[in-house]
Amino acid sequence: MALVVKDRVKETTTSTGTGAISLAGAQPNFRTFSSVLSNADTTYYAIIDNTNLAFEVGLGTYASSGNTITRTTVLSSSNSNSAVNFSAGTKDVILTYPADKSAFLDGSNQLVINGTAVTSTAAELNILDGVTSTATELNLVDGSTADTVVNSKAVIYGAAGQVTANELDVDNIQIDANAIKSTDTNGNIQLFPDGTGFTELYGNTNAGTIRFNCESNSHGVTVQGPAHSAAATYTVKLPDTLGLTQASGIVTSDANGVVSFDNGTIDEATTVTSSSNAATINLRDGNVFEHDLTENVTYTFSNPAASGRASAFVLKIIQDSSARTITWPGSVDWAAATAPTITATNNGVDVFVFLTIDGGTTYYGFTAGQAFG
Repeated sequence: MALVVKDRVKETTTSTGTGAISLAGAQPNFRTFSSVLSNADTTYYAIIDNTNLAFEVGLGTYASSGNTITRTTVLSSSNSNSAVNFSAGTKDVILTYPADKSAFLDGSNQLVINGTAVTSTAAELNILDGVTSTATELNLVDGSTADTVVNSKAVIYGAAGQVTANELDVDNIQIDANAIKSTDTNGNIQLFPDGTGFTELYGNTNAGTIRFNCESNSHGVTVQGPAHSAAATYTVKLPDTLGLTQASGIVTSDANGVVSFDNGTIDEATTVTSSSNAATINLRDGNVFEHDLTENVTYTFSNPAASGRASAFVLKIIQDSSARTITWPGSVDWAAATAPTITATNNGVDVFVFLTIDGGTTYYGFTAGQAFG
C-alpha cells in the first residue's frame, strides 16, 4: 500500500518489548493513526519513552485489525539504531518525517535531498514537466558517468556530445561490437540519404571495403574501392537491363547466363619478346599478341581456359631484317596438318588466329592473312 506522511498524528501506547505496538488513542488536539492510514499502509513513526529515556524512529506498517504498528525498519534509536526493548509504562507514538528522509528548501531556496543540494537550473528541471516519475525512475541518475553508459542508469553525454556504450538498442535495431543488427525476424536495415546525398563507406589503412558473407558467415566475397594512388573518382551504375552492357555500368548476364555487348569491346595488344630462341604466349595476359622477331623462336602457349571452355587469341608476327623461323607448339593443328610458311620479307606482317576448347590439348591454327606491310 501507500507510504503516508501526515501532520498532527500522536497517540499513546503501553506495549512492551520489540514487537508491534498497540495504539491506545490520540492525545489532546492530535489525530489518530487510524484516521489517516488504511490497512497495510506504511508510515514513519517515533516512539518516545520519557520515563526510561528511550526512543526509536523507523518505518512502520499499519494494521487496521488490532490498530497496531509493526516496526518494519528501524532508522535510529537509543539502542544503537536497533529495535528498542521497551519497558512497561506509557509511551508517546508520533507520525513523523525523519530528517534523513526529507527533501526541503534551504536558506538559499535550494532543494536539499538527504543532505545534498540539487544544483540543476530551472530550465534543466523543466525537462521533467509533465512527467510523473517514481523514486526508482528518479534514481536512474545515481551512478551515471558522463560519456559512458552505465547499466540501468540514465545516459549523460560527454562534453563533445559523445557517449560510449557496449550495446545500443533502438526501435528493433541493435548496435553491438562493430555490428548493426535487426532484432526483428527477417528484419530489414535501411539507409536513407537525403536529396542528392549518398551513403559513403570510408577507408582507413585500406580503401573502403564491403564484404558479402554467406548465411553462416564462414566465408564471403569482398568488394573494395580503388587505392588512393589511383586518384579514381567515377560512378559505377547497376544496369537497367540484365545481360546488356551500358555506359559506366556493371556487366551482368541475363537469366540464361548470356552477356550482350551493346557497344564494342577493346583488347590490349600484348607485346611478346623472346630470349634464347624461346617465347611464351600467356593467355592470361590478353587476347591479342604482337611479336617483332629478333631471332629464330620456339613458341609455348600457356594458361588456356579449362577444358569445355574456349580460349582464342590473335598473333601478329613482324619479320626481322634477317628472315627468322618459327617452331610452333606440337599441340597446334593446322589445316591439312601443314603449318604455314611465314613471310621472309623484312617487316613483313603475318596474322594468325588460334582456338582451343579442350584446355590446350589441341589449338586449331588459322592463317588470317600474310605478307602485309
